[in-house]
Amino acid sequence: MKLTRVRFLILFFSLFIASNLCGQNKVYPSKIIVDINGTGNYKTIQEAVNSIRDLGEQEVEIFVKNGVYNEKLIIPSWKTKILLIGESKEKTIITNNDYSGKTIPAGKDEFGNAKFSTFTSYTVQVLANDVTFQNLTIANTAGRVGQAVALHVEGDRFSAINCSFLGNQDTLYLATDNSRQYYFNCYVEGTTDFIFGSATVVFDRCTIKNLTNSFITAASTLKVQQFGFVFLHCKLIAEADVTKAYLGRPWRPNAKTVFLYSELGKHISPDGWNPWKGDAMFPDKEKTTFYAEFENTGEGSATNQRVNWSKQISKKEAKKYTVQNILKGNDGWNPKK
Repeated sequence: MKLTRVRFLILFFSLFIASNLCGQNKVYPSKIIVDINGTGNYKTIQEAVNSIRDLGEQEVEIFVKNGVYNEKLIIPSWKTKILLIGESKEKTIITNNDYSGKTIPAGKDEFGNAKFSTFTSYTVQVLANDVTFQNLTIANTAGRVGQAVALHVEGDRFSAINCSFLGNQDTLYLATDNSRQYYFNCYVEGTTDFIFGSATVVFDRCTIKNLTNSFITAASTLKVQQFGFVFLHCKLIAEADVTKAYLGRPWRPNAKTVFLYSELGKHISPDGWNPWKGDAMFPDKEKTTFYAEFENTGEGSATNQRVNWSKQISKKEAKKYTVQNILKGNDGWNPKK
């Protein structure tokens, strides 16, 4: 009787120890496949993100097969080093339709709010560092109902390659001041202030489309930042009925936005920039902005009627506007294309 009990205890503790060792040595895959039709590892992108090792040291690729993914996707700060790749930009679509003022279906959010705000209206939110999107379309389909963000990024060293961002007001929220972001060969469309925030951002060879007469950018760059929004070799287009669009207006004092080597369509207003008058909290913001251009082309590129507080930078100054110099920071980041 005693021997049987001893054997039982040995077996029990052996299984217990083995179970713990298996838990400690859990294998996390380096590639995950998402397919809404069920042929991958997961049916939703959020499930795939949640499955990744917290604060992992190796980059994980999430490959998303073609489909329309109706999700409010959040990549939290502890899910770092993610490469999210769509099967094709045109057919791999992440979409939602929340907007500022819309009632939250669950009743209240974690902060006790009963309605969405600009900052919670996103379709996709990236809070983690070292995240790259490729071959994706991210859309907020709420329509022209006010602020409705498609992509909201706060993480550092974020890249988007060959992606489309669709919305109306506030399509891209590029926060915060300690975030560096790189957009290569992307398409962005919207109405009012549809590229806004305080991050340091380079748009490289992107197409930017105005859907209405309004403002492309609304930067809120901090005074200590050397760069804000920089557009290199981009193409600015518009709907046929758009006749008066501005390159930007300052959301906050010290806003910085520069367009270089870009093609500006005829829809760009001759004065180029707007001071955003009527802001009681921050009057005369144009006095502290750095709004500038260099060697742009196209029907909207003439500078003889630009507002007198904008600038035309010199060739010497233009040399510092390279992707690596703008985004290198203290760690020497040089994003891959």
